[in-house]
Amino acid sequence: MKPTRIAAVVLGISAIGLAGTCYAQEPDLGKMEYENSCAICHGKKGEGDGPYGNYVTTKMPNLATLAKQNNGVFPFQRVYDFIDGRQMVKAHGERDMPIWGRRYMPTATQYNVADPDFNNPNALVRARVLALTEYVFRLQLK
Repeated sequence: MKPTRIAAVVLGISAIGLAGTCYAQEPDLGKMEYENSCAICHGKKGEGDGPYGNYVTTKMPNLATLAKQNNGVFPFQRVYDFIDGRQMVKAHGERDMPIWGRRYMPTATQYNVADPDFNNPNALVRARVLALTEYVFRLQLK
C-alpha cells in the first residue's frame, strides 16, 4: 500500500473517531435550562446561594434538599408544577410573566425553534420543563 493511501486511511479513521467523540456526548438540556433560568437565584448547585438571591425579600430555598425534606422522596410532580406555573411561587412572579419571562409558555417556542415545520410548541415546553425537573432531581444531596 502506498504511503499516501495509508495516510488517507489513518486520517479517515481518525476523523471518524473524532466525529464519534463530538456527537457521542449530547448536550445536558436540563443543566442548560437550570443555568439559564434558575441558577441566578438558586445557585449553581441549587443551594439557594445565587447572586440574585440578595435582591429578594424571601430566603431562597435549597433545591438540593427537596428529597430530604420529603422523607427521601423527590417530589417530581410538585417541582414540575412549580416550573410550569400550576403551583404559585410568589418569588417567581405572576403566572402570566414569571421571573424567567415566557420561556415555559407555548408562545415562547415560536421564537426558539430552528425547524419552521415544527408545529407542536406544547411538546417543546413540556420537554424543557421535564428536563429542568429531572436536573433538579440530580441536584439532590445524597
